[in-house]
Amino acid sequence: MKKIVIFGSTGMTGLCAVEAAVNKGLSVRAFVRDPAKVPAHLKDKLEIFQGNVLEPDSVHDAVEGTDGVVIVLGTRNALEPTSDMSEGTKNILEAMRAKNVKNVSACLSAFLFWSADKVPPRFNDLNEDHKRMYQALKDNEPSREMIITVNPENGPGRTISKWDLGSFLVDSLSEPKYYKSVIGIANVPKQ
Repeated sequence: MKKIVIFGSTGMTGLCAVEAAVNKGLSVRAFVRDPAKVPAHLKDKLEIFQGNVLEPDSVHDAVEGTDGVVIVLGTRNALEPTSDMSEGTKNILEAMRAKNVKNVSACLSAFLFWSADKVPPRFNDLNEDHKRMYQALKDNEPSREMIITVNPENGPGRTISKWDLGSFLVDSLSEPKYYKSVIGIANVPKQ
């Protein structure tokens, strides 16, 4: 891991993630809406990338050439209903798939661990968007190493990521070794 992009770089937690990444010696691309919010002591230590997570093109450009993504999207002190964080997360995950970036970490609400009746009512709307972010991350099952067998006697395994399967279906169109064959495909079991 050499270069990462941090979405939400100027928020309270985002700035902490930026500081940690810089201190670790990583090359950091800070995705921000307002470059003026980047503290002066960090400006020459990172690449500032202005964009909006709700604009897929800028998100795709920001992910280009990175090895990993940190998602620290927030609303500052706004608690009204929103879908900006979950929609932004979906755009980030789509860009990661398109740019073949596999590693992601995301900051989500601790209220996701609580039963719904225990969440303070003023946080319910915001927590709903965190639930949508979490679901988008779960749906983005990461690719893993695959076992591919041609004309197998038995299946090579029991599960395959939908992303790996989709990728294989497209890639196999240009692989003559798979033509007119029965293919067994599975992810290598987690150790």
